[in-house]
Amino acid sequence: MLKLIIGILFLLPMCFINNSYWMVQKLIFFFSFIFILMNNYENYFMSISYLFGCDMISYGLILLSLWIISLMLMASESVFKYNNYTNLFQMNIIILLLLLMLTFMSMSLFMFYLFFESSLIPTLFLILGWGYQPERLQAGTYLLFYTLLVSLPMLIGIFYLYNMTGTMNFYLLSSYNFNIEILYISLLMAFLVKMPMFLTHLWLPKAHVEAPVSGSMILAGIMLKLGGYGLLRVFSFLQILGLKYNFIWISISLIGGVLVSLVCLRQTDLKSLIAYSSVAHMGIVLTGLMTLTYTGICSSYTLMIAHGLCSSGLFCLANISYERLGSRSLLINKGLLNFMPSMALWWFLLSSANMAAPPTLNLLGEISLINSIVSWSWVSMFMLSLLSFFSASYTLYLYSYSQHGKFFEGIYSFSGGSIREFLLLFLHWFPLNLLILKSDMCMLWL
Repeated sequence: MLKLIIGILFLLPMCFINNSYWMVQKLIFFFSFIFILMNNYENYFMSISYLFGCDMISYGLILLSLWIISLMLMASESVFKYNNYTNLFQMNIIILLLLLMLTFMSMSLFMFYLFFESSLIPTLFLILGWGYQPERLQAGTYLLFYTLLVSLPMLIGIFYLYNMTGTMNFYLLSSYNFNIEILYISLLMAFLVKMPMFLTHLWLPKAHVEAPVSGSMILAGIMLKLGGYGLLRVFSFLQILGLKYNFIWISISLIGGVLVSLVCLRQTDLKSLIAYSSVAHMGIVLTGLMTLTYTGICSSYTLMIAHGLCSSGLFCLANISYERLGSRSLLINKGLLNFMPSMALWWFLLSSANMAAPPTLNLLGEISLINSIVSWSWVSMFMLSLLSFFSASYTLYLYSYSQHGKFFEGIYSFSGGSIREFLLLFLHWFPLNLLILKSDMCMLWL
């Protein structure tokens, strides 16, 4: 672990060397391959040092962080091209990567909390510094206040745990089982807002719409997974309370998922549509996790990784058409099949991944999630069937509205993609379909 952390630390001064943009990006890419070769993880913690360790859950999420961040630098070519504070942008992203990796590596609940909250700051800088519209200030405030309001009770909960047990190590805490309602609420709320659960999801579409493409990719790819990861960790010692109260969050998430899917069906903004679809997907992840069944927990982890790649790829596509047409509105982004025929394939592939078509990892995640939720209670079948149906509906709406139809008469040209863009989309889509062959890593880690 230390070799990776130090390697990434040494990338920080490299950001300030002139014309080293692609070198930094390729080095992060290189680190992700080194990390793939370090895969010797069993079900228990490995690579343990004083504060950090890594098990199967951390492994997948750290790999996802490295991968998405190298792709973020690849997608943000416009920052490099127009020299929009390129050095600061790279530094910001590398600090973010470092904090995310430390978050997933932490074995202590307090260290996890510390890095979990710190990763908010570089994200905020990304939105405020490189966002597009003046409303990004409001979006940043939303992000900050939603997250900070609920994370202070969590800090008090963590200190209370330490006072009771004398340890903050995840591995040692898992042998306890607490039955204190207020502890349950204070530890859970921070993660539910981060997920985001329906009713606390308002910061997400705002942040996505205002963020630059790199901000959207990191938000969809990693930030939403921090909540799920935290829940996977704290439920090991909150099982009694989980069995007692989880039906509340499950009901909210299932009903919310359907409502958000309906909201998706009348979005005219590409980014907004993809952001709301993220909320619907994370709703079903949360529901599966809350059932506390073996299938539910493993498949929610699977869908988190799948959604990270798929959603991030869709944001790249939205940004590619935004860079060409200067607008994200579906009223202008019509008939892209005429305008960018070679991109239509990628729109199709990533949209089909979004509606969980085989052979993507999303399919594995969603089928196992539906299994686990229906086995928890058959009543949830009604909401699940609606959720699956509308999930396909808004994805088809996104695809058919953007690719077909009369194209906007303001566009008088034809535009091919650049090789960089095709590679970027390929690197989102390929692992998504490759991982289905290695699905035991996603499903059998518990």
